[in-house]
Amino acid sequence: MPRSSSWQPKDCETARLQPDSVLVVKLSACGESGSLNNVSLGLKSIQGRAAPGVFPPEIVVQIKALACEMPSACEVPLSRWSVADLTRQASQSGLVATISDSTVWRWLHEDAIRPWRYRSWIFPRDPDFALKAGRILDLYERVWDGQPLKDDEFVLSADEKTSVQARRRRHSTCPAQPDMAIKVEHEYTRCGAWAYHAALDVHRAKLFGRCERKSGIAPFDRLVAQVMTQPPYTKARRVFWIVDNGSAHRGPRSVARLQERYPNLVLVHGPVHASWLNQIEIYFSILQRKALTPNDFRSLQALEERLLNFQRYYEQIAKPFEWRFTRRDLHALLNKIHLPRASSTLAA
Repeated sequence: MPRSSSWQPKDCETARLQPDSVLVVKLSACGESGSLNNVSLGLKSIQGRAAPGVFPPEIVVQIKALACEMPSACEVPLSRWSVADLTRQASQSGLVATISDSTVWRWLHEDAIRPWRYRSWIFPRDPDFALKAGRILDLYERVWDGQPLKDDEFVLSADEKTSVQARRRRHSTCPAQPDMAIKVEHEYTRCGAWAYHAALDVHRAKLFGRCERKSGIAPFDRLVAQVMTQPPYTKARRVFWIVDNGSAHRGPRSVARLQERYPNLVLVHGPVHASWLNQIEIYFSILQRKALTPNDFRSLQALEERLLNFQRYYEQIAKPFEWRFTRRDLHALLNKIHLPRASSTLAA
């Protein structure tokens, strides 16, 4: 039982102050409470803090709702709330007479509401977002047009990591020592950059990559040729290539161009601004963390060697990604952000 009510008899009605009050002292309505000393102890236990349960539930709800509003909606000149700002606004707006920061924080913590945090976001604007995203999610589960893929059908995820720079530091990087992190010289000389083109067989964890001076149609077609001219892809029933809408593989022309050369190739475009659906981006993030940071290469050739050697190194330890985002999750996401969708495109 909360300390603030430890002196109350059981099964007795209690009186509560109005919602605009700060603290509520619960008094016995039965006349069977203990001595005045017990009452005094109860009051002391409440002073200086808002014990759990002393505010009406509607106050908790209203403050959580306030935290989920932009400050501008309350005509407050802030870009985001802090706990102190919310506490101040709750008092000034008349929700409560006064309340502690810790109480507000505890209420927000219950529902993981953190209005002081923010992230960059691009709202989906592709009118066919659900359709295009759903096809990719199906392929990750080895399904196409509602039918399971055969053993001789493969799914690849491909893209370019542009402008991978080679930076030669003006002082050699110092390795780690006891009580000392790796030291990387801040100043550097630019030695050029590669456009790293790569494709990932999502179900076999097989990687293909090449370094090109720049990105474009011709470099991407060389990557496709690198894959499609070797087994098992050259004789596969179908090879699905998941790509974004970059200029090297955008639109119907790219579909026609590649299928003319490789009749068993099926180019699958993701929605605009949805690179997070493309599994090759996960590999690029691993590559960036494990092989390119910190960036210290004596030459452009050394950078190329690192990119291709890491690719081979990763293949030895890699397993297919445990992709868990399904059509059901897509449906929930589109509902959450109120994106119009056709129900037929989201059928399981």
